[in-house]
Amino acid sequence: MAHPQPQEQEVESPKISAYDAYFETVQSRKKLPGPLQENLTFAFSKVPVSAFQGVPGGKVIEIGADTCIADAVKVLSRHHILSAPVRNPEAEANSDWSDKYLGIVDYSAILLWVLETCRLSPSFCSATAAGVGGAGAMGAIGAVALGVTGPAAVAGLTAAAVCSAVAGTALAKIGEAKDSPTGVNNLSEDFDSIILQDEHFKSTTVRSILKSFRWAPFLPVGTDSSMLSVLLLLSKYRMRNVPVIEPGQPNIKNFITQSAVVHGLEGCKGMEWFDCIAAKSISDLGLPFMVSNEVISANINDPILEAFMKMRENEVGGLPVVEGTKKKIVGNVSISDIRYSLLKPELFSNFRNLSVKDFMSAISKNQGKAMSPITCNHQSSLGYVIETLASKSVHRIYVVDGEECQVVGVITLRDVISCFISEPPNHFDAYLGFAVKQIMKH
Repeated sequence: MAHPQPQEQEVESPKISAYDAYFETVQSRKKLPGPLQENLTFAFSKVPVSAFQGVPGGKVIEIGADTCIADAVKVLSRHHILSAPVRNPEAEANSDWSDKYLGIVDYSAILLWVLETCRLSPSFCSATAAGVGGAGAMGAIGAVALGVTGPAAVAGLTAAAVCSAVAGTALAKIGEAKDSPTGVNNLSEDFDSIILQDEHFKSTTVRSILKSFRWAPFLPVGTDSSMLSVLLLLSKYRMRNVPVIEPGQPNIKNFITQSAVVHGLEGCKGMEWFDCIAAKSISDLGLPFMVSNEVISANINDPILEAFMKMRENEVGGLPVVEGTKKKIVGNVSISDIRYSLLKPELFSNFRNLSVKDFMSAISKNQGKAMSPITCNHQSSLGYVIETLASKSVHRIYVVDGEECQVVGVITLRDVISCFISEPPNHFDAYLGFAVKQIMKH
């Protein structure tokens, strides 16, 4: 007699549980009036992604999956961009985007690959630190990365559109607000000969580092999607950027980033709906959304390599640097700081033995100023936090307490975006079900 087979139960992904827990915490701590929150959410649901300005030149630059790292860096530099979608060379010309694109490669992924290679192969640090002028291949990549804040990105959060929706009137035409872009430095005349001589960069392909050194999946939205769906992906579901595609077309048209959204919010200053929220202290909004013992930090005497590995393991882009038992904040290190070590062969060659303190000192000397941490306190307004994040083009601000400046929290771009939205009933199933399934795979 055959026994009935047990039915397979759908198990909730730990990732989804974490996303839900984060967003539930946000919603429970926010103290916005119910009608205002509902109107804001409705407003964002009526802002179409199609209103965003297209990329310069009207075409998104792509990189083939089998391109070597050296050539990928050259493409990013030549087009003055920090990242690019990775094209699958095996896909047909008319393939769907899910077959055509394998992900997005950026300088962060390349730098993380460099770090991991350095950790596993000490000789890599010293070998690549030598070259023309002592810079070598590592110096060449550092030259590309220095001084970059990214390509122009439209924020898409127009005051007119949101204010009109909050007031219950017709949706106004969407304007635009951009990140403050800085062009990528041109490579030196020696770049081609330097970087192409290094076997690591010649033999390693973009495809090989794509999955291991990225923090989020490749997940585009259609131009007919709403800004609310995008904001939920950038906040609750922890996406750093959301590519935009046109329905029925396989190619990417644009990107929406967390940074662009916060820049857009900052541009809404002076509008009644924004000022009402921005005037509130961060504590009134439940910020920061973590308790002090959840803050991941680096001690000033820790090895710098350990600090960067901690960033990778916890999927964060930066850490506060603290000293003493009370965790007094004395600085900050971020993934992007790796680029400074790449320009200094004497620094990079000793990277495995360098302390956080020595690393910060070397960068301060290079910049000609101290690496002061960007902070606020519990009484700071949300408007101040947004203005600081936007004006300084940073991704996080640390919350400190008392005269000792003890780190008690971190406010990220993700947290700020979460303050302005809620998730309507059934929105997950209707608009984000497919997206979240893709996130669960990574």
